[in-house]
Order: sequence, then structure tokens, then C-alpha cells
Amino acid sequence: MNVFRILGDVSHLLAIIILLLKIQKSKSCAGISGKSQILFALVFTTRYLDLFTTFISVYNTVMKVIFLICAYVTVYMIYVKFRKTFDSENDSFRLEFLLVPVTGLSFLENHSFTALEILWTFSIYLESVAILPQLFMISKTGEAETITTHYLFFLGLYRALYIANWVWRYYTENFYDQIAVVSGVVQTIFYCDFFYLYVTK
Repeated sequence: MNVFRILGDVSHLLAIIILLLKIQKSKSCAGISGKSQILFALVFTTRYLDLFTTFISVYNTVMKVIFLICAYVTVYMIYVKFRKTFDSENDSFRLEFLLVPVTGLSFLENHSFTALEILWTFSIYLESVAILPQLFMISKTGEAETITTHYLFFLGLYRALYIANWVWRYYTENFYDQIAVVSGVVQTIFYCDFFYLYVTK
């Protein structure tokens, strides 16, 4: 495992911790898209089903469990614990516009036609667009709390570091996963506009 992968994982985890601390400290989930958080929980659930079939390393297993727990805790906080602060009116992105094409694509373009592989591919495609409800919510309201922008910044940084990881692996291991790379690049493009606003403001 190279430094880009580790820094990417740390950045991703830091983004989630920032979000959880923001919700807990303010006792509010204002400005946070519950729909994006549901999609991320679905991403981790479908991607990490191999926890029951394959052991890679202690690091890998621990990180997967942490991401799963954090995803479901976040959804719980938004829809149960602090539901009165949830802005459902502005969190209005239609999830079927993402789920239907992503599901279809995962059946059409995958590495092998097995249940686990299709679900893994689904998770990769879904992760590339899961942030769209959050970005749609920000564009609709015209504002984002500082802590929410920090969360998005670290998510974008995680993606950028993973692209560096793929470049590194290609040149050192001759490894290339077209599905993961293309989806990661698409996801990073969605963050570009946000990165510009983050840096300038």
C-alpha cells in the first residue's frame, strides 16, 4: 500500500468525522443532504460485502467496519436523532435519477457477472455521483456552513489522492482498473467547481 492510498483513506475518514462532529456539536443537521448520506451508506454496504468472504489485512477490515458504522450513524443522526433540524424541503434531489442508471450500468459494465462483483461495481458507480444531492442542495440554498464545506473539501481531497494512487500503481505495479479510475475521475470533476469556490472564498 502506498502513501497516496493511506492519505486518501485518512482524508476520507477525516471528512466523515468532521461531519459527525458538526452534527453532534451543533445538535443540528442543517445544510447536510440526508439523501447523499443514504447513498454513501449504500455505497459502503454494497462495496464491503466481501468482509464476509475475503480477508485482505487488519487495516483493510478495520477501515471498512469504521466506514460502515460512521455511514449508518450519520443517517441515524439525520433521520432520527436530529430529524427536526433536517431541511427536507431543500434536500429534494430525485434519487431515482442516479440509482436507475447506476444499477443498469453495473449490470452492463463489470469485471465478471457475479452477485458480489456487480454489487462492487454498483458501489463504484454510485460513489461517483453520491455527492450530487449535497451539491444540489448547496446550489439551491445558495449557502453552505463552513463545517460542511470542510467536509466536502476533504471528500474531494480523498478523490484526488486516490487518482494519484492509481497513477502510482500503474507505474509501479502495472495495475489499472478502468471502472474505478473512470468513476473516480467523474467524481473528481463534480468537485472541481466546489474546489474553486472553496479556495476563492
